[in-house]
Amino acid sequence: MSESQTPSWLHFDWARAERTGLPEAVLACGKSVAQLAEIVAAANAREAPLLLTRLESAPAAELLGALGELAAEIDYDPVSRTAVTGRQAARAELDGTIAVVAAGSSDLPVAQEAVRSLAYLGADNVECLVDVGVAGLWRLLDRVELISERRVTIAVAGMEGALFSVVAGLVKGVVVAVPTSVGYGVSVGGQAALSSALASCAPGVVTVNIDNGFGAACAAIKMLRSPV
Repeated sequence: MSESQTPSWLHFDWARAERTGLPEAVLACGKSVAQLAEIVAAANAREAPLLLTRLESAPAAELLGALGELAAEIDYDPVSRTAVTGRQAARAELDGTIAVVAAGSSDLPVAQEAVRSLAYLGADNVECLVDVGVAGLWRLLDRVELISERRVTIAVAGMEGALFSVVAGLVKGVVVAVPTSVGYGVSVGGQAALSSALASCAPGVVTVNIDNGFGAACAAIKMLRSPV
């Protein structure tokens, strides 16, 4: 697909990576399969990397069917609901490494979104630890030495969000808190976890929006990218 063949409705920010250091990602929910197929085709024509987020399994299957031969270049992960084209961004030059820690396996979709986004953005050597919530504090303490070796830790938790303050009180690196919508009662929708992240008394906690694993990955990359 040439520039002139790009659908008139599509006004993609192809220069975002050059301008900000982070390529544009596509939020799949709210878009039709036909629209997503046109976006993927346009990216493929430019040999540009592409990440699709919040792509549920059913529309993902439809998308792969609609893409024909291009489907072979799509790597889809149903847990994180992300899809990445075969042409990924170049390896990022980072001053340090990253850990992603999730309080429970219910938080895994958001944690995995962060991990997949980091890989798409060019980060390697990302450590992902699941089920280290404070309800069984020994699980976190058993891994704290490993987490402490990382310059940035992305902490993913729902319910009361206690993991953010506990991790930030144990490690030297920056903690990026990702509250998740996992929970019930007063925790429903992630509001309690978000409040805990914003109200943390532990220094060095940076907070992104509820369920925003992609945003946490972007923050970590910007924190660690070597000065130009």
